[in-house]
Amino acid sequence: MKRSALAVIVCSAAAVLAAAPARGQELAPTPPMGWNSWNTFQTRIDEHLIESTADAMIASGMRDAGYINVNLDDGWSEKQRDANGNLVGDLKRFPSGMKALGDYLHARGFKFGLYNCAGTLTCAGYPGARDHEFQDAKTYASWGVDYLKLDWCHTEGMKAPEAYKKMHEALVASGRPIIFSICEWGNSKPWTWASGIGQLWRTTGDIASCWDCKKRWQTGWKVLLDQQIPLAKYAGPGHWNDPDMLEVGNRGMTLAEWRSHFSLWCILAAPLIAGNDVRNMTKETHDILTNHEVIALDQDPLGREGTRFRADAGGEVWFKELSDGQWAVCLLNPTAASAQMTLNWKDLTFLNGGKYLVRDLWVAKDLGDTDANYSGEIASHDVALFRLTPAK
Repeated sequence: MKRSALAVIVCSAAAVLAAAPARGQELAPTPPMGWNSWNTFQTRIDEHLIESTADAMIASGMRDAGYINVNLDDGWSEKQRDANGNLVGDLKRFPSGMKALGDYLHARGFKFGLYNCAGTLTCAGYPGARDHEFQDAKTYASWGVDYLKLDWCHTEGMKAPEAYKKMHEALVASGRPIIFSICEWGNSKPWTWASGIGQLWRTTGDIASCWDCKKRWQTGWKVLLDQQIPLAKYAGPGHWNDPDMLEVGNRGMTLAEWRSHFSLWCILAAPLIAGNDVRNMTKETHDILTNHEVIALDQDPLGREGTRFRADAGGEVWFKELSDGQWAVCLLNPTAASAQMTLNWKDLTFLNGGKYLVRDLWVAKDLGDTDANYSGEIASHDVALFRLTPAK
């Protein structure tokens, strides 16, 4: 091989590697937001449900608050591929076809998300992607898919980094920009290898709609939250840790637990993927999911994942660095009883002794500045959430 030809190949390879993070940043500069069908409906999904959900997201203001990905989870396809090996949407439940569904969502300002598994079958027994990655990616692109969640069932003998890299390559080859959600439950520590392959990766098993319960493969959100503490350094624009979807609005939790769950997912810079029936949500659920000031913490362009500063008898303090020298601080009461809790701003060493204006985001009230301590009654499993802005 001539030296010049070799140089071209080396330069081309370097360009591809350099483009991977940039592509991630382009697709997901901030944590993805949207809705997913699984937590409420499992495989009981159809064309009417998805279209009426999208319509409800517009009417409720969810779309305008940033929830733009409408994602179908397991159960959308036929049980068998067609004679040419292509995936086919369930024609009884999606009679207009998957492309028409994508067109419906796109016309209303949404992005279209689908689900599959890296293995031979999905978790619910539908055709998986194994040995069909490039064919499936081409199919997704032809339907106008914008987001793919790839699960990890029926993957005997497979290695996650190799499997997800292959699907990543297939998605790139499809020619369509598709957000890639890696969902192997954190088993192979994807935060150490998945940047440049996917835009987000699950760090945990499945979430349950509860504080700290354990239900077979599901776990309460507080347990999942604590698992995120050492992972903050791995996240940033285009590559996000994903502690699973939101359970806000679903049975099994109190209003306080919904509010703290949402607050701390925003502190984590976690993807905000709602999992409730948005067509029938209460005002309390709506007001949590569409609180623009709280969402802004999650979507802050600096892209820093927050973590826990301390946990002691005075409660848990979580913090997140924001752009323009600002900070988010969350005071969590993890106990089973309401408690009077105090926050001495001068104890927060990450503030470096600076003076800040304090805004309580759930009360929507300015509290003065950090010269005065915060003190307030916080209900069991509830939070007080603050945005700190440098005082001039």
